[in-house]
Amino acid sequence: MALASFEMNDRKKIGLGLTGFGIFFSFLGIIFFFDKGLLAMGNILFISGVTLTIGLKSTMQFFMKPQNFKGTISFGVGFFFVVIGWPIIGMVLEAYGFVVLFSGFWPTLAVFLQRIPILGWLFQQPYIRSLFERYRGRRVPV
Repeated sequence: MALASFEMNDRKKIGLGLTGFGIFFSFLGIIFFFDKGLLAMGNILFISGVTLTIGLKSTMQFFMKPQNFKGTISFGVGFFFVVIGWPIIGMVLEAYGFVVLFSGFWPTLAVFLQRIPILGWLFQQPYIRSLFERYRGRRVPV
């Protein structure tokens, strides 16, 4: 029996697609020497994708948590800088905000990366594994 929140309905599929395209457009924007149009489009697609995937209420709760204020403000100010034409400063602020906002998901991402066939071998190496073990216990309290 599957829980309703883990069901993959059409809205969540579209949201995951938009999130993926947002990451792709942001990557293209960086590759093309910080093109502000591609970076802005990537940001809009990423935020709308996250909103469609987890829902508007959950998105607002996530971004408005007191421990996420620093990341939310940094991401928002970075987006503003990208839009007004200062893409390098904007992307630095957005990257910082992204790391702060999603710091609780890094252990889950590490476990996922360890299960990918080729990357898994790399992440099983002693030095990288020790890095994962060091940061595994550092989760943001809820």
